[in-house]
Amino acid sequence: MTDDEWQAHVTRQAAKAIGEWLEARGKLHQPIRVLALWELEAMAQAAISSFVVLGCSRIKDEPGQHPDLTRFLLA
Repeated sequence: MTDDEWQAHVTRQAAKAIGEWLEARGKLHQPIRVLALWELEAMAQAAISSFVVLGCSRIKDEPGQHPDLTRFLLA
């Protein structure tokens, strides 16, 4: 998988994580503007967690191939 393909994959997975969090929260009829800061932070955490898990998997599956990602996640 190229870096661009991986970035697109990670973006989709992060979007899915946010969607899953929103569905679990309920109240999907409400507009985004009514979300509290803690809810926005929870969505961000879901996306960040997805990125970290996928990044660590990529480093494990392709050791030595992604030094920048390794430094970013493991520094």
